[in-house]
Amino acid sequence: MPNRLADETSPYLRQHADNPVDWWPFGDEAFELARRTDRPVLISVGYSSCHWCHVMAHESFEDPDTAALINDRFVPIKVDREERPDVDAVYMEATQAMVGRGGWPMTVFADADGRPFFCGTYFPPEPRGGQPGFTQVLDAVHQAWADRRGDLLEQAERLTESLRRPVGPAGDDTSEVGRADIDEATMGLLSAFDADWGGFGRAPKFPHTMSLDHLLRQHHRTGSAAALGAVVTSLDAMAVGGIHDHLGGGFSRYSVDRQWLVPHFEKMLYDNALLLRIYTHAAQVTGEERFAAVAGSIVEYVERDLTHPDGGRYSAEDADSVPAGSAEATHAHEGAFYVWTPEQVATALEAAGLGAHAREVCEWYGITAAGNFEGASIPNRLHARQHPALAPDDRPPAVEAARVALLSDRSRRPRPGLDDKVLTEWNALFVAALAEAGGALGEPDWIAGAERTARFLLDRLRGPDGRWLRSWQAGPGKADAGRSRHLAYAADHGALLDAFLTLHEVTGHQMWLAEATAVATALDDLFIDDDGTVFSTGSDAPALLVRPREVMDDATPSGASLAAVGFLRLSAHTGDDRWANRARAVLGALGHLVGRHPLGFGDMLRAVEMTTEGMTELVVSGDRPDLVEVALRSFRPTTVLAWGEPGPGPLWEGRVHDGTDGRAYLCRDHLCEAPITDASELARALDAHRRRA
Repeated sequence: MPNRLADETSPYLRQHADNPVDWWPFGDEAFELARRTDRPVLISVGYSSCHWCHVMAHESFEDPDTAALINDRFVPIKVDREERPDVDAVYMEATQAMVGRGGWPMTVFADADGRPFFCGTYFPPEPRGGQPGFTQVLDAVHQAWADRRGDLLEQAERLTESLRRPVGPAGDDTSEVGRADIDEATMGLLSAFDADWGGFGRAPKFPHTMSLDHLLRQHHRTGSAAALGAVVTSLDAMAVGGIHDHLGGGFSRYSVDRQWLVPHFEKMLYDNALLLRIYTHAAQVTGEERFAAVAGSIVEYVERDLTHPDGGRYSAEDADSVPAGSAEATHAHEGAFYVWTPEQVATALEAAGLGAHAREVCEWYGITAAGNFEGASIPNRLHARQHPALAPDDRPPAVEAARVALLSDRSRRPRPGLDDKVLTEWNALFVAALAEAGGALGEPDWIAGAERTARFLLDRLRGPDGRWLRSWQAGPGKADAGRSRHLAYAADHGALLDAFLTLHEVTGHQMWLAEATAVATALDDLFIDDDGTVFSTGSDAPALLVRPREVMDDATPSGASLAAVGFLRLSAHTGDDRWANRARAVLGALGHLVGRHPLGFGDMLRAVEMTTEGMTELVVSGDRPDLVEVALRSFRPTTVLAWGEPGPGPLWEGRVHDGTDGRAYLCRDHLCEAPITDASELARALDAHRRRA
């Protein structure tokens, strides 16, 4: 009989609905039961595309004997970290403090007040590699709860107090963040850069797109060849590696090796949104078609495999799937959907009438009899780094035809699991990236797709009272409107602010600026203290053990970074100093950290650059698509653009023209140039503004 998770909107929670473990969702009822029965709680945190979460579930949570121990001695709570990043943040900080590292699955034992006293991550079913078996952990915690509870509660109190300590200024440092911090961050990133294979550090390697974007902005501002070289090397290496899906587009979450060959095969919407943005920016700065081609492959992947019929974007695809032709119909393997043998290639191409090209295709994608992953091959172009041929037009016609045929053949394999919940934050990140890419690369359909997703969010994830919500999941029938759950967080609001401002700049529609202003007001009112502290949860949210703060960028930009950047852009668009003042407050709370920890503040560095270098305002009046095109296709990280529908703000005062009488107005630091009517002159003026900055 299914447990309490069967009716949850989270696919991850529903994956555990048939466990023999008597799971509860996170909430007051579970903790009240713990008080009433005098049992500790077991909080298990994971997400649907997490490989080791599935492993621990199969080994322990599906085992009747292990489940009996859990049910008898604990109140078990399951948490989807993607739906409840607030809960995850609290217990991840506790786990990192206790263990020295964190990850998922996360396993936390706490008292009935939610105070953690023992934390860990994955535990095997039996002792292995120096780790205790999970049943041993259950026995030890149960025994300690019975015999040494005072020690456990003392530990819980100490750990809770450490979680409550705010992140404050470093000592008595009250200096204003500025160019020295930007330069320090740049040097820190370049010192961590892997000059051979790109990226930062060694294995495992994550894309760190926000740090790469900072280096690209640094090159754009200063002409730094080292900064540009780091970006180009990294993007090329990722694009030719196995982390990039050469058949179907899109990227996996990270690489387990230094060369980007073997990915952790889960594919996340947020990664692909952030990668779409950096590849778009690289195409703008370098003019290289291969970067635009990679951006196009990301869009193709998300449109095909992660899109709800009404325009929402799904969260992720799993790393695991059943191997093609496997007799073990229920035994999934990591990466099985993506790997090939020469025999599989030959069979698929023979069926498509392309059998004569099998050897050429295997050589092109590095598919060999020896393989590069568990006896099979991950398609890659590492052997051709100098000439990657990433655009369809760069590939030999037979290879491109074979790619399409292999993709079609692969689509008939058992697919990885799809996490089909729609998250506000991740969708908004993709809206911003897709809209910007559409404008930069001349793809109007992408802009239309971004607007469609934004309207989906407005329709499905904003409550009747105007309060934004975090997660939506479709109902079982076509007529079912689905369910939205959980109050949205600071990062949701910050990502929406970015998305709406980007849509306003790309479409020229005033409605998106109005939506941006509304969401900024909610972000400021619900999440930000007077001193600039940004909390993850709103002031109207149910209380947790501690109220988590937004500090460092992680896999996605933090709510603090998004707020600072968004407020500065909104201030430039509206002329309202409230937003610039709020951005400075956020920077005052965290800006002192950006130079010393650049990998954790890549997006916050955008706000530092905006305040240090100043904002440029560009208004295009009338009907001048030639001028708008110049603006959209140029890389302009500290410039805001207004065009299309005139608005009420100061940007439009005295600048309303009809038709081809329109012109471009370029202003910086309260000084405006003469109106510009020629597109090439506008391009030169934008470049001159960059050099002066």
